[in-house]
Amino acid sequence: MPTPLLHWELMVDDVERTRDFYRKVLGWTFSAEGPEYTMIDAGAPPGGGLMARPPGAPAALNVYFGVADLDRTLHDAVEAGARVIVPRTEIPPGWFAMFLDLDGIPVGVMQLRAAPPG
Repeated sequence: MPTPLLHWELMVDDVERTRDFYRKVLGWTFSAEGPEYTMIDAGAPPGGGLMARPPGAPAALNVYFGVADLDRTLHDAVEAGARVIVPRTEIPPGWFAMFLDLDGIPVGVMQLRAAPPG
């Protein structure tokens, strides 16, 4: 079953500089999600995120695909030759992980929590 693109994020050296750049160039708007993460509204779903890159990590554009079963997806990825670089991690909307595909490209996968009833 195909998996939808759920989220993307920029990991950068200077969050304020990047925010100003994309506000001027593409008209994006931003809202703080917490002290270390900013949500990006690029005008249409899926939304994005902006964060300072961790020490030693490259600047990057990461994408996250929605999956129904994160653990199964990670298992299948490893069986197919991928290497997990971020294990299952809990976040407010659910869980995410990242792996390197066969060419070393980072791929994010995300399992959302079930919507509350009603």
